[in-house]
Amino acid sequence: MESSMTSEAIDQLSFAPASEIKKQGWRGIMRSVSRTGKLVVTNHKQPEAVILSVPEYDRLMQLAHSAKNRTDDPLQALRERFDQRLSSLNAADAADQLRDLMNQPAALSGKVKAGASY
Repeated sequence: MESSMTSEAIDQLSFAPASEIKKQGWRGIMRSVSRTGKLVVTNHKQPEAVILSVPEYDRLMQLAHSAKNRTDDPLQALRERFDQRLSSLNAADAADQLRDLMNQPAALSGKVKAGASY
C-alpha cells in the first residue's frame, strides 16, 4: 500500500497513545474499540498498530474475500468452460452418443475439423 493512502485511512481512525493503553488497561481500551470498531495505537505520535473488534475484523475479511472472488481470472474462466463441456460426459446417454459418433464415417470434404469452430 502507498504510504499516503495508508496515512489518510489511519488519520480517520480513533487514536490512543501507548501510554494511555498502559493507564487504562485492556478493559479500558476494549471499551474504546467496542465504540468505534477500531483503534490506532501510537508511540511518540506515530501509528504502530490497529486494534480491531471481532465484528470489524469479520467485516474486513468478508470484503477481502469478496474482492478476491471479483477479480477476473482468465484461467478460472477457462477452467469453467472446460468443466462445462466436460460435464456433458456425465449425461445418461453420453456413452451412446459417443459410440454413435465414432461409428459414423468422417465426412471431411477436404477440410480439417477441430474444436467448436468446425
